[in-house]
Amino acid sequence: MAKSTRVSETPAIAFLRAHGTSFTEHAYEYLEHGGAQHSAHTLGLDPHAVVKTLVMQDDKASPLIVLMHGNRTVSTKSLARQIGVKSVAPCAPEVAQRHSGYLVGGTSPFATRKKMPVYVERSILGLPRIWINGGRRGYLVGIDPRCARGC
Repeated sequence: MAKSTRVSETPAIAFLRAHGTSFTEHAYEYLEHGGAQHSAHTLGLDPHAVVKTLVMQDDKASPLIVLMHGNRTVSTKSLARQIGVKSVAPCAPEVAQRHSGYLVGGTSPFATRKKMPVYVERSILGLPRIWINGGRRGYLVGIDPRCARGC
């Protein structure tokens, strides 16, 4: 069941507010390993519009963020080809946390501890609205995908 209480401000929320981004807040009961499918189901959202924030690294251990539809997976081989590196792989949870500053399951692409390039599945930008992690487990924000830097 969705929670109706307001979640305290996270670095991601401070970033969105500082950039004048309009967003809605959506708290839900977090389920370990439930992922985007669980949050979509709990909040009554289309899993295609719930966007996963994945921390990955290339063959030189340089971190990067990938934003992908909640009901799809990332082809790491294809991504590596597209960004011109030998390989891409998910980071171990503790490494992802060190790079992002967020717990796995609560990773937001906004206000990460370390600056990282962000790669977005192109079709995400064509959606009228997306729901993406707001920097805490059990907490999504709804935004216009074209307004992630201020809208």
